[in-house]
Amino acid sequence: MNEDPDRADAFDNAGDRTFAQARALVLAGAHEQAFQHYVQAADEGHVPSTIEAARMALHGVGTDQDIARAHAWLSDVEPSGHPAAAYHLAWLGAGGVALPFDTALQARLLAAANGGHPSALLALAVYFGHKAALEDQQRCLLLLEQAAHAGHAVAAMLLAERLAAGEGCRANPAEAAQLHAQLAAAGHPRLPRVPGDAGTRLSGSPGVLELGDLLTTPAATHRCDAPRVATVDGLLSADECRLLIAHSLPRLKRSRAVDPATGLPREVELRTSSDATHDPMGEDIAVRLVQARMAAAAGIPLAHAEQLTVLRYLPGEQYRPHRDYLPPGSRETDKPEAGNRLRTICVYLNTVGAGGATAFPHGALTIAPRAGRAVIFDNLHADGRPDPDSLHAGLPVEAGEKWLATLWIRQRPYRTL
Repeated sequence: MNEDPDRADAFDNAGDRTFAQARALVLAGAHEQAFQHYVQAADEGHVPSTIEAARMALHGVGTDQDIARAHAWLSDVEPSGHPAAAYHLAWLGAGGVALPFDTALQARLLAAANGGHPSALLALAVYFGHKAALEDQQRCLLLLEQAAHAGHAVAAMLLAERLAAGEGCRANPAEAAQLHAQLAAAGHPRLPRVPGDAGTRLSGSPGVLELGDLLTTPAATHRCDAPRVATVDGLLSADECRLLIAHSLPRLKRSRAVDPATGLPREVELRTSSDATHDPMGEDIAVRLVQARMAAAAGIPLAHAEQLTVLRYLPGEQYRPHRDYLPPGSRETDKPEAGNRLRTICVYLNTVGAGGATAFPHGALTIAPRAGRAVIFDNLHADGRPDPDSLHAGLPVEAGEKWLATLWIRQRPYRTL
C-alpha cells in the first residue's frame, strides 16, 4: 500500500519515531507490522498515524477490512484540522455507501482543500470547470495550479491542456509546452485531444459549491426499445474526460473477457483493447465524483456498480459483438449476492478521428463516439432474465484512438466503499 502522497512529512509529537518505522515497513512490504505500528502511535494520539491506520483498515491492507473502525478513527482526528482526515471522510461520502453523499461531504472536501490537500484541490477544480461562469473557469485554473504546485501530476496534465487550448484563459502555448515537457520528463504522456465543450455546463450560482449538482444530469434521449438504449450528450466535461484518461494511462493492460465455460477472465481476440480498472485504493475523490454522476445518469445508485473500467482502442482495435450480462460461473465467483449486470453505462472520453462507433445489431442502431456522450443500455429483461438482444459491439477504430469509461451496474449493491 502506498503512503498518502498528500500527507505532511514532518510532525512534532511523540509518535513520530513509531510513524517513521511504520512507513519503512510499508516500503518493505511488511504491511501487517506497519499497521501494528500505526495503531500503536494512534493510541498515543499521533494524528497522521491514526489516518494511515484508518486507510489500511478501509482497504483491508495489513489487517482485515474494518470500515466502521476506520470511520471512527478518522472522525476522532477530524477536529484536529488535519486535511487528510477531512479528505478521507469526504472520499467515503463520495461513494455513497459507508457515508451518505450529503452536505457533510461537501464541507469536508472544502476543509481538505483549504488545508492544501492536492486531491481535494483537484476535485474542486474539476467541479468548477464544469460550470459556465467565467469566474468559475478562472477558479478552476487557479485550483489546478495550486494542486500542480503541490505535486499532483494529474492536475498538472489537466492544467497543461487548458493552457494549450485557452480554456478559461487566453491560450498560452509556450507555458503549456513547458509544462508538457516537464510532465514528459517525469513519465507522463500527453493526453489525447478532448474538445473543451464536451460537457453540458452545470447550473448554479457562480462561485458556489453544490456537489448535488453533479447528480442532476442532462435529459436522456431514447434510442431503441429492443434492446433498451438511451444516450446522454454532454454528461462529462472535458476536465472529467481528461481526468479519467490521465488516471488510467499508467494502469493500462491488455483487455480480457469472461470465459463462459469457466467464468474467469482471459485474453481473447474478441476484445483487442487495453483497459484500466480503478480499484478504490487508488481512486482520487474526483474520480469517485465522476462515477457518482455516471450512476445518476444510469438511474441506479453507485453502490450497485462494479469498479470503473476505462478502455483505450488504438487503430484497428475493436470489441466484437458480445453481451455484458454475466454467465452463471462468473456470477458465482464475484459477489453473487449482487446479482447480474442489470445496466451498462459507457461514456466516450474523446472524439474519435474515424470509426469506433458502438453498434447494436438487433436494434439496427449505431452510436458515434463523441467526447462526453454516454450510452446507457439494459442487459436484462424487466423480470431479470438475460436479454440476448443486448448484443453490441465496439466497431474498429479507423483513425486516432478511442477512450471509453464503463460502469457495469448490478441488480443489487456491489460495493462496500
